[in-house]
Amino acid sequence: MKLDSFIRKMTHFDIEPVMAIENEAYDFPWSRGIMSDCFTSAYHCFVYEVDDEIRGYIIFSTVLDEVSLLNICIAPEYQNNGYGLGLLEWLISYVRNKGIKTLYLEVRSSNKSAIHLYESIGFNEIGVRENYYPAKKGKEDALLFAGELKYCYGNNNP
Repeated sequence: MKLDSFIRKMTHFDIEPVMAIENEAYDFPWSRGIMSDCFTSAYHCFVYEVDDEIRGYIIFSTVLDEVSLLNICIAPEYQNNGYGLGLLEWLISYVRNKGIKTLYLEVRSSNKSAIHLYESIGFNEIGVRENYYPAKKGKEDALLFAGELKYCYGNNNP
């Protein structure tokens, strides 16, 4: 993670820049309503800022000793520069410190860079949700991944 960056809780004032990133990054983005509902649900919402600019965000939920990663996104112009890894490392450290043992996530089967990232830090594919995501030509499968946090990247962190 870059020295001039930090992660903080998302506020309602962040919806505009977050939605701009969401709409730019995805062919089928979350709606403003879904994003706003994250504040009223038991979801944890954080933004990743660098030089006072939101460059990404992460949304997850926790139940007992498990966490589900619901959305992680870096603005397209900043992708492939380590920001996604930094945000994921932060999440793993943050939830590990709260006693979380396992992290679950879903990823589009076509998202090879995300799949590579998850596998490179110790996540394993555990299943497939067929025809889960909307796609330009029908539906696309979601790959289910799980990571036992004691074995994932950064396992030497407290």
